Amino acid sequence: MSGAPELVRGRLVLEDRVAPGHVTVEDGVIAAVELDDVDAWGPLIAPGYVDLHVHGWGGHDAMGPTAALDGMARALLHRGVTSFLPTAVTAPLPALIAFAERARGWLPGSPADGAEPLGFNIEGPFISPARAGAQDPASIAVPADVDVAALEPLLDGLRCMTVAPESAGGLALIGWLRDHGVVASVGHSAATLAQARAGYAAGATSTTHLFNAMTGIDHRAPGLAVAALVDDAVWVELIADGFHVDPAVWPIVVRTKPADRLVLVSDAVSLAGTDATHGTLGALEVEIRDGRCTVVGGGQLAGSIIALDSAVRNLVRSGMALPAAVAAAGRNPLALLGVEDRGRIAVGQLAHLIELDDDLGVRRVCRGGPWLAGAAG
Repeated sequence: MSGAPELVRGRLVLEDRVAPGHVTVEDGVIAAVELDDVDAWGPLIAPGYVDLHVHGWGGHDAMGPTAALDGMARALLHRGVTSFLPTAVTAPLPALIAFAERARGWLPGSPADGAEPLGFNIEGPFISPARAGAQDPASIAVPADVDVAALEPLLDGLRCMTVAPESAGGLALIGWLRDHGVVASVGHSAATLAQARAGYAAGATSTTHLFNAMTGIDHRAPGLAVAALVDDAVWVELIADGFHVDPAVWPIVVRTKPADRLVLVSDAVSLAGTDATHGTLGALEVEIRDGRCTVVGGGQLAGSIIALDSAVRNLVRSGMALPAAVAAAGRNPLALLGVEDRGRIAVGQLAHLIELDDDLGVRRVCRGGPWLAGAAG
């Protein structure tokens, strides 16, 4: 039996503006959107956030058992993330196949009181040893050395994979992923400008954590970051924690990329959302100091402990309009995946909604069902 319609009132974060009004929700779907002046001082109501690149949260590791995936999904929902891709780090192929089997078996029964998984993401293992960052160098593989038949067990549920386009066989792998409906994201790469452009031409459509673990902007030797920024067709991930990319650089990204091609990601690790300061990321030991997650003994950044609600707040404080920041955390990553049933406050969309306070903290979250308390609630 269907429930009674619910009226959600407040300042609606629409695609091009913020306007007071109310949303009618019926059976988990937005049935009506009406603008009025009654709710001009109500809470902000925005589409739920979507994290396409997240390794863990709340003490739970995406590569752990299904109970860890449950915990991760529930913890993310309280931060306003209504959809996500649990993300594996570079690991030996058997471990990645085991991750894929575990994740796809979990997807249909994932908790209704958690963020909804849209599949899963694998960061590597076909990346550059020269730009491994916090990925395990011992687990890096060369595409040309691996028969694609060995990768077929990964495909069902795989939505995104990071590939270094300059690696031997990298362009062929990108084309194979594209042909199988998987987003190929270039990253962890020592590519020249020409090699990076070849990766996009081969079918890559996204860029893994822009500027990090890649060739950058050099006026005589431009690299992957330049190729990503000047190609209007490709998406770029941004970790807006202030550590991975200095906030002074954010306006360059915003002014260069079309507004619908910027994707906020957390790249969060299992330590995020906890008081713990030491843990692991794949095979590497990591630690938290002054808000930075780094590899113990190496010092390189190892993911983040930020959530998307904080990333949105950071971008808005830097000068980005709220609708654009919310789109970067929701509608844009969904467009990258080709998901059209959520991400906007519009009739017919799933009622994946978040209620925000004036500081953009998450007060309440709705994933098409009852409202749950947010991290700021």
